[in-house]
Amino acid sequence: MSALTLSTSSAATLRADAIVVGVAKGPKGPVVAPGAEAVDKAFDGKLAGVLETLGATGAEGESTKLPAPSGLKAPVVLAVGLGDAPAKDDSFDYEALRRAAGTAARALTGTKKAGFALPVEDAEAASAVAEGALLGAYSYRPGGNGPAKKGGKDDKAAKSAPLAEIALLGAKPRDKAFKAAADRAVTVAEEINKARDLVNMPPNDLDPKTFAAAAQTAGKEFGLKVEVLDEKALLKGGFGGIMGVGRGSDAPPRLVRIAYTHPKAEKTLAFVGKGITYDSGGISLKPAGHNETMKCDMAGAAAVFAAVVAAARLGLKVNVTGWLALAENMPSGSATRPGDVLKMYGGKTVEVLNTDAEGRLVLGDALARASEENPDAIVDVATLTGAMVLALGNRTFGIMANDDAFRTSLYEIAEEVGEQAWPMPLPAELRKAMDSPVADFANMGERMGGGLLAGIFLKEFVGEGITWAHLDIAGPAYHESAPFGYTPKGGTGSAIRTLVRLAEHTAAGDLG
Repeated sequence: MSALTLSTSSAATLRADAIVVGVAKGPKGPVVAPGAEAVDKAFDGKLAGVLETLGATGAEGESTKLPAPSGLKAPVVLAVGLGDAPAKDDSFDYEALRRAAGTAARALTGTKKAGFALPVEDAEAASAVAEGALLGAYSYRPGGNGPAKKGGKDDKAAKSAPLAEIALLGAKPRDKAFKAAADRAVTVAEEINKARDLVNMPPNDLDPKTFAAAAQTAGKEFGLKVEVLDEKALLKGGFGGIMGVGRGSDAPPRLVRIAYTHPKAEKTLAFVGKGITYDSGGISLKPAGHNETMKCDMAGAAAVFAAVVAAARLGLKVNVTGWLALAENMPSGSATRPGDVLKMYGGKTVEVLNTDAEGRLVLGDALARASEENPDAIVDVATLTGAMVLALGNRTFGIMANDDAFRTSLYEIAEEVGEQAWPMPLPAELRKAMDSPVADFANMGERMGGGLLAGIFLKEFVGEGITWAHLDIAGPAYHESAPFGYTPKGGTGSAIRTLVRLAEHTAAGDLG
């Protein structure tokens, strides 16, 4: 990952390959944002006019490169759009800063060092710029993310390598709040980028066993307790959902418990992640054109894994336990068939009407097991339903919960950290659609409201009296179009920032 430093240099004196400045949309044209005063001075106060001549407006997502004048040590100035200029005495929105920094980092691919002279009037703004730049500089490199050497093929790799060093200007490196904000941004970005790597890995390189091994490695590195249930333990323990989904594959399933504990913690959170390392649909095979990105069906487990590790690295005063429900959903002679009845962990039975509705089966087992530890709240994360994508699009995840106040809190937390989310209901009348003549209920119901019905299914496995929420990240977990802001093509790390901030608020006692 890119290195981050808080620099005491000015934009004029920093020795770097480029200086990044912000430009906003004003009522009469582009407006140079705070932080770029030294750069504007080098342009004789005419930077906004030069940018306007070059067609820049300050709109979000814009980036304009121009040669630096003699007053700057860096040879290039990169102006990035921040969107509408705030009203007088107001500050730029943190998410606007995060996205602009990400846009700049992507535009500077192949660059060794850049100074970011964006508005950082407080520690939170500095954290947003740092986080956006670190996330924007991400690229998946199968051979490893170390620096590429120049010469031949390596020279080509060097030109496509992520921005190597980010110097944050104006961020007061000797101020404890700014330093803490930068350190937090590095930790969270590192774990998000690791999760992105997992999501982007080819499914023949990441199966349940190798995913579990990655959790064990992280456990040793960060002092986490990791328990892995293999297929024999799952069968003996009665985890019929996970075993039912995974039994059609040559790569057997796993259930991983990864736990961070703090000696002074008063609250415990449980995060449960869907980890289907490849989803063919099973016997209910997906149609052509729907299989190609199904390596991403473990993004929920990757998010949970990353959030637990981040909580540990940040030393949060809260206990956080992650449950990774890992399986590969494949068709074979041993695969679960439509019409089979599975006995889930805890004893409930489910008639499987569609083997492509497998995520709820592995989550049901994990939710029931997590409930036995009686945490203060459970949040599950899953690329669960195409219906949620139809409802909310590709950039917004849905939030369902058995407690309205908790659902509202999660929505506000997602908004706080810049993740697009929307609260969704759990209509009681949909439950009847899952009635089964041969089991307690089925894994499918009526077609309309399918995303909500999946949430209702999961609710059946949450222990009585436990606060629970379900995040359906099917839309934003994997981005298939061109990158934007700090969002790359491929795995995005959706919901990780929300989970980490939930843990922070819980540790601080901000949530009931």
